[in-house]
Amino acid sequence: MPGVLFFAFFAVVPMVLAFYLSFTSWDGLGDPQPVGLDNWRKLVNDDRMVQSLWLTVLLTAASWVFQTVIALLLGVWAAGRQRNRAVLSAIFFVPFLLSSTAIALLFYALLDPNFGIIQENILGSSSGAFLAIVFVGGWQFIPFHTLIYQGGARQIPEVLYQAAAIDGAGRYRQFFSITLPQLRHTVTTSTVLLVVGSLTYFETVLILTKGGPGTDTAILPYLMYEAGFKSYDFGYASAIASFLVVAATGLSLILVRLTGFGSMRSTREGM
Repeated sequence: MPGVLFFAFFAVVPMVLAFYLSFTSWDGLGDPQPVGLDNWRKLVNDDRMVQSLWLTVLLTAASWVFQTVIALLLGVWAAGRQRNRAVLSAIFFVPFLLSSTAIALLFYALLDPNFGIIQENILGSSSGAFLAIVFVGGWQFIPFHTLIYQGGARQIPEVLYQAAAIDGAGRYRQFFSITLPQLRHTVTTSTVLLVVGSLTYFETVLILTKGGPGTDTAILPYLMYEAGFKSYDFGYASAIASFLVVAATGLSLILVRLTGFGSMRSTREGM
């Protein structure tokens, strides 16, 4: 019951209020005034919305490729029982303990063209700023997804590898024929978390690039921030927030449906 109350108070109630505000005009003062579907029509016809949606999709895809490949390989490696792997894994997980704001401030200082470690204005170019966001996000969240893959890899029965070794299968053959198929539901779990996380990416963009240069890294959460806290158009910001909730939920359901995650036979699959 406490968990249900916590979820209802901190998740359901804010979502319901945001959905209600999406049908109103409110600048933060006075009472919200009903405007019907005006904010949703603005959402559909807003050119910046189209650009931000494309950037969000691009960021999600790039983050998935970058984080999944590295986290999968590290997770399988860290699943070994050797003591040195346990020590290195513990050190590697440290970035996950830091807040997104602290990590963004750290890399903002490191990438400063005057006082940072790289004497180039990486954040001043469109591609450089975008890749910096992808890298910083990966630096923070790859340890988390590595932990998921490590747990999944340890669930694979050792007898499968022993049988494959008797048949003469090498490490690469064992990885592609045993490890990867056995981790298919773990990949789905990691992907759903990564997609939802990418759709709510905000602190890093705000601190590193502020949506720039220009609007080249203004993804949907940053567009929502600008509408709410720069233009004081909380009705339109709530419409963007409601769209993000619907998009994240829809994508998660599609992923679960297409990958067969919902029909797995054991709770040990997919972590």
